[in-house]
Amino acid sequence: MDAHGAWREVERDGERDAVAVEEPLEIRVDGRALSVTMRTPGHDEELALGFLLGEGLIDGPRAAGLPDDFAANTIEVAGPLRRDPGARRFYTTSSCGVCGKGALEEVAVASAPLGPGPVVDRALLAILPDRLAQPTFELTGGVHATGLFDAAGRLLIAREDVGRHNAMDKVVGRALLDGLVPLSTKVLCVSGRLSFELVQKAAVAGAPILVGVGAPSSLAIELAADRGMTLAGFARRGRTNVYTGAERIRA
Repeated sequence: MDAHGAWREVERDGERDAVAVEEPLEIRVDGRALSVTMRTPGHDEELALGFLLGEGLIDGPRAAGLPDDFAANTIEVAGPLRRDPGARRFYTTSSCGVCGKGALEEVAVASAPLGPGPVVDRALLAILPDRLAQPTFELTGGVHATGLFDAAGRLLIAREDVGRHNAMDKVVGRALLDGLVPLSTKVLCVSGRLSFELVQKAAVAGAPILVGVGAPSSLAIELAADRGMTLAGFARRGRTNVYTGAERIRA
Protein backbone atom coordinates (compact mmCIF):
# COMPACT_ATOMS: atom_id res chain seq x y z
CA MET A 1 0.00 0.00 0.00
CA ASP A 2 1.25 3.50 -0.75
CA ALA A 3 1.86 6.11 1.96
CA HIS A 4 -1.63 7.62 1.65
CA GLY A 5 -3.44 4.28 1.38
CA ALA A 6 -4.67 5.12 -2.12
CA TRP A 7 -3.85 1.68 -3.56
CA ARG A 8 -2.88 -1.77 -2.43
CA GLU A 9 -1.68 -4.97 -4.01
CA VAL A 10 -3.94 -7.99 -4.55
CA GLU A 11 -3.49 -11.33 -6.27
CA ARG A 12 -4.95 -11.63 -9.74
CA ASP A 13 -4.48 -14.68 -11.99
CA GLY A 14 -1.49 -15.73 -9.93
CA GLU A 15 0.16 -12.32 -10.22
CA ARG A 16 0.32 -9.20 -8.08
CA ASP A 17 -1.91 -6.34 -9.17
CA ALA A 18 -2.49 -2.80 -7.84
CA VAL A 19 -6.07 -1.74 -7.10
CA ALA A 20 -7.51 1.54 -5.87
CA VAL A 21 -8.66 1.60 -2.24
CA GLU A 22 -12.27 2.49 -1.43
CA GLU A 23 -13.26 3.13 2.19
CA PRO A 24 -15.96 5.15 3.98
CA LEU A 25 -15.22 8.54 5.50
CA GLU A 26 -17.49 10.06 8.13
CA ILE A 27 -17.46 13.85 8.18
CA ARG A 28 -18.32 15.40 11.54
CA VAL A 29 -18.90 19.06 12.33
CA ASP A 30 -18.46 20.00 15.99
CA GLY A 31 -18.87 16.33 16.90
CA ARG A 32 -22.07 15.86 14.91
CA ALA A 33 -21.98 13.23 12.16
CA LEU A 34 -23.03 14.98 8.97
CA SER A 35 -21.97 12.83 6.03
CA VAL A 36 -20.56 9.46 5.04
CA THR A 37 -18.85 9.26 1.68
CA MET A 38 -17.06 6.39 -0.05
CA ARG A 39 -13.62 7.65 -1.02
CA THR A 40 -9.97 6.85 -1.60
CA PRO A 41 -8.02 7.64 1.61
CA GLY A 42 -5.73 10.65 1.54
CA HIS A 43 -6.30 14.41 1.69
CA ASP A 44 -9.37 13.80 3.87
CA GLU A 45 -9.31 17.32 5.34
CA GLU A 46 -9.47 18.77 1.83
CA LEU A 47 -12.29 16.40 0.91
CA ALA A 48 -14.34 17.42 3.94
CA LEU A 49 -13.87 21.15 3.36
CA GLY A 50 -14.57 20.89 -0.37
CA PHE A 51 -17.70 18.88 0.29
CA LEU A 52 -19.02 21.36 2.87
CA LEU A 53 -18.29 24.31 0.57
CA GLY A 54 -20.04 22.58 -2.32
CA GLU A 55 -23.11 22.04 -0.16
CA GLY A 56 -23.20 25.73 0.80
CA LEU A 57 -22.52 24.88 4.46
CA ILE A 58 -19.28 26.86 4.81
CA ASP A 59 -17.84 29.84 2.94
CA GLY A 60 -14.24 29.82 4.12
CA PRO A 61 -11.47 27.59 5.45
CA ARG A 62 -12.00 25.74 8.73
CA ALA A 63 -9.85 23.68 11.03
CA ALA A 64 -10.16 19.99 10.17
CA GLY A 65 -8.43 16.89 11.47
CA LEU A 66 -8.78 13.66 13.38
CA PRO A 67 -11.52 13.66 16.05
CA ASP A 68 -10.63 13.52 19.73
CA ASP A 69 -11.67 9.88 19.88
CA PHE A 70 -9.42 9.06 16.88
CA ALA A 71 -12.24 7.12 15.25
CA ALA A 72 -11.11 5.28 12.12
CA ASN A 73 -12.04 6.87 8.80
CA THR A 74 -13.46 9.98 10.48
CA ILE A 75 -12.65 13.65 10.00
CA GLU A 76 -13.72 16.44 12.35
CA VAL A 77 -14.41 19.96 11.03
CA ALA A 78 -14.82 23.02 13.23
CA GLY A 79 -18.21 24.74 13.07
CA PRO A 80 -20.43 26.55 13.01
CA LEU A 81 -22.10 25.88 9.68
CA ARG A 82 -23.61 28.72 7.66
CA ARG A 83 -27.01 27.11 8.04
CA ASP A 84 -28.61 24.11 9.69
CA PRO A 85 -28.66 21.19 7.24
CA GLY A 86 -31.64 19.79 9.14
CA ALA A 87 -32.50 16.22 8.26
CA ARG A 88 -30.82 16.23 4.84
CA ARG A 89 -29.22 12.91 4.00
CA PHE A 90 -25.57 13.05 2.97
CA TYR A 91 -24.62 9.45 2.22
CA THR A 92 -22.69 9.44 -1.04
CA THR A 93 -21.22 6.58 -3.02
CA SER A 94 -18.02 6.68 -5.03
CA SER A 95 -20.07 6.90 -8.23
CA CYS A 96 -22.65 9.48 -7.15
CA GLY A 97 -22.24 12.56 -5.00
CA VAL A 98 -25.93 13.40 -4.82
CA CYS A 99 -27.28 9.90 -4.19
CA GLY A 100 -29.22 9.49 -0.96
CA LYS A 101 -30.88 12.88 -1.20
CA GLY A 102 -34.60 12.55 -1.24
CA ALA A 103 -35.84 15.41 -3.40
CA LEU A 104 -34.76 17.81 -6.13
CA GLU A 105 -34.63 20.71 -3.68
CA GLU A 106 -32.05 18.74 -1.70
CA VAL A 107 -29.78 18.56 -4.75
CA ALA A 108 -29.69 22.20 -5.89
CA VAL A 109 -27.21 24.49 -4.14
CA ALA A 110 -27.25 28.26 -4.65
CA SER A 111 -24.10 29.96 -5.90
CA ALA A 112 -23.03 33.51 -6.64
CA PRO A 113 -23.04 34.64 -10.30
CA LEU A 114 -19.79 33.77 -12.04
CA GLY A 115 -17.56 36.64 -13.14
CA PRO A 116 -16.20 37.19 -16.64
CA GLY A 117 -13.23 34.92 -16.01
CA PRO A 118 -10.26 34.46 -18.34
CA VAL A 119 -10.36 34.04 -22.11
CA VAL A 120 -8.40 30.95 -23.18
CA ASP A 121 -7.46 29.27 -26.42
CA ARG A 122 -9.55 26.26 -27.42
CA ALA A 123 -6.32 24.39 -28.15
CA LEU A 124 -5.15 24.98 -24.57
CA LEU A 125 -8.36 23.55 -23.11
CA ALA A 126 -7.98 20.50 -25.33
CA ILE A 127 -4.58 19.57 -23.88
CA LEU A 128 -5.29 20.18 -20.18
CA PRO A 129 -6.25 16.53 -19.52
CA ASP A 130 -2.79 15.53 -20.73
CA ARG A 131 -1.30 17.72 -18.00
CA LEU A 132 -3.26 16.09 -15.17
CA ALA A 133 -1.06 14.24 -12.68
CA GLN A 134 -2.60 10.76 -12.30
CA PRO A 135 -0.06 8.42 -10.66
CA THR A 136 -2.69 6.24 -8.96
CA PHE A 137 -4.63 5.86 -12.21
CA GLU A 138 -1.46 4.79 -13.99
CA LEU A 139 -1.02 2.03 -11.38
CA THR A 140 -4.63 0.91 -10.98
CA GLY A 141 -6.81 2.31 -13.78
CA GLY A 142 -9.46 2.72 -11.07
CA VAL A 143 -9.61 6.39 -10.07
CA HIS A 144 -10.73 9.75 -11.42
CA ALA A 145 -8.75 12.98 -11.34
CA THR A 146 -9.46 16.70 -11.08
CA GLY A 147 -6.95 19.44 -11.76
CA LEU A 148 -6.93 23.17 -11.09
CA PHE A 149 -5.10 25.22 -13.71
CA ASP A 150 -4.30 28.88 -14.15
CA ALA A 151 -5.30 30.69 -17.35
CA ALA A 152 -1.93 29.87 -18.92
CA GLY A 153 -2.50 26.13 -18.45
CA ARG A 154 -0.16 25.65 -15.49
CA LEU A 155 -1.27 22.87 -13.14
CA LEU A 156 -1.75 24.21 -9.60
CA ILE A 157 -3.46 21.33 -7.77
CA ALA A 158 -4.32 17.76 -8.78
CA ARG A 159 -6.13 15.08 -6.80
CA GLU A 160 -7.33 11.53 -7.52
CA ASP A 161 -10.15 9.46 -6.01
CA VAL A 162 -12.44 6.55 -6.82
CA GLY A 163 -15.26 9.12 -6.80
CA ARG A 164 -15.10 11.86 -9.42
CA HIS A 165 -16.98 14.19 -7.06
CA ASN A 166 -14.47 13.44 -4.29
CA ALA A 167 -11.55 14.34 -6.55
CA MET A 168 -13.27 17.66 -7.24
CA ASP A 169 -13.94 18.22 -3.52
CA LYS A 170 -10.30 17.53 -2.66
CA VAL A 171 -9.08 20.10 -5.19
CA VAL A 172 -11.60 22.71 -4.05
CA GLY A 173 -10.78 22.02 -0.40
CA ARG A 174 -7.07 22.50 -1.06
CA ALA A 175 -7.78 25.71 -2.98
CA LEU A 176 -9.93 26.92 -0.09
CA LEU A 177 -7.08 26.35 2.37
CA ASP A 178 -4.67 28.12 0.01
CA GLY A 179 -6.88 31.20 -0.30
CA LEU A 180 -7.69 30.63 -3.97
CA VAL A 181 -11.50 30.46 -3.64
CA PRO A 182 -13.42 31.85 -5.45
CA LEU A 183 -11.67 30.34 -8.46
CA SER A 184 -12.59 33.32 -10.62
CA THR A 185 -9.44 33.27 -12.78
CA LYS A 186 -8.90 29.52 -12.85
CA VAL A 187 -9.87 26.50 -14.95
CA LEU A 188 -11.03 23.14 -13.58
CA CYS A 189 -10.41 19.95 -15.55
CA VAL A 190 -11.78 16.47 -14.86
CA SER A 191 -10.67 13.13 -16.26
CA GLY A 192 -14.13 11.75 -17.06
CA ARG A 193 -17.63 12.77 -17.97
CA LEU A 194 -19.22 16.05 -16.92
CA SER A 195 -22.17 15.53 -14.58
CA PHE A 196 -24.62 17.91 -12.91
CA GLU A 197 -22.87 17.51 -9.57
CA LEU A 198 -19.45 18.46 -10.95
CA VAL A 199 -20.82 21.58 -12.64
CA GLN A 200 -22.55 22.54 -9.40
CA LYS A 201 -19.41 22.07 -7.29
CA ALA A 202 -17.37 24.09 -9.77
CA ALA A 203 -19.98 26.88 -9.80
CA VAL A 204 -20.15 27.10 -6.01
CA ALA A 205 -16.34 27.36 -5.96
CA GLY A 206 -16.57 30.22 -8.46
CA ALA A 207 -14.83 28.48 -11.38
CA PRO A 208 -15.82 30.08 -14.71
CA ILE A 209 -14.45 27.25 -16.91
CA LEU A 210 -14.84 23.49 -16.55
CA VAL A 211 -13.42 21.05 -19.07
CA GLY A 212 -13.63 17.26 -19.15
CA VAL A 213 -12.36 14.31 -21.14
CA GLY A 214 -15.85 12.82 -21.43
CA ALA A 215 -19.33 13.89 -22.42
CA PRO A 216 -21.54 16.30 -20.49
CA SER A 217 -25.05 15.32 -19.43
CA SER A 218 -28.11 17.36 -20.39
CA LEU A 219 -28.50 18.66 -16.83
CA ALA A 220 -24.82 19.60 -16.69
CA ILE A 221 -25.23 21.72 -19.82
CA GLU A 222 -28.42 23.34 -18.52
CA LEU A 223 -26.83 24.17 -15.17
CA ALA A 224 -23.66 25.53 -16.77
CA ALA A 225 -25.72 27.79 -19.03
CA ASP A 226 -27.81 28.97 -16.07
CA ARG A 227 -24.70 29.80 -14.00
CA GLY A 228 -22.85 31.44 -16.90
CA MET A 229 -20.09 28.81 -16.95
CA THR A 230 -17.98 27.74 -19.91
CA LEU A 231 -18.41 23.98 -20.25
CA ALA A 232 -16.19 21.98 -22.62
CA GLY A 233 -16.26 18.21 -23.14
CA PHE A 234 -14.52 15.51 -25.19
CA ALA A 235 -11.16 17.20 -24.61
CA ARG A 236 -8.84 14.75 -26.31
CA ARG A 237 -6.46 14.44 -29.25
CA GLY A 238 -6.06 18.22 -29.45
CA ARG A 239 -9.77 18.99 -29.82
CA THR A 240 -12.72 19.84 -27.56
CA ASN A 241 -16.41 20.66 -27.85
CA VAL A 242 -17.68 23.85 -26.19
CA TYR A 243 -21.29 23.59 -25.00
CA THR A 244 -21.78 26.84 -23.05
CA GLY A 245 -19.92 30.07 -22.41
CA ALA A 246 -18.17 30.28 -25.79
CA GLU A 247 -17.35 33.95 -25.13
CA ARG A 248 -14.41 32.80 -23.00
CA ILE A 249 -12.92 30.72 -25.82
CA ARG A 250 -10.54 31.90 -28.53
CA ALA A 251 -10.61 29.82 -31.69
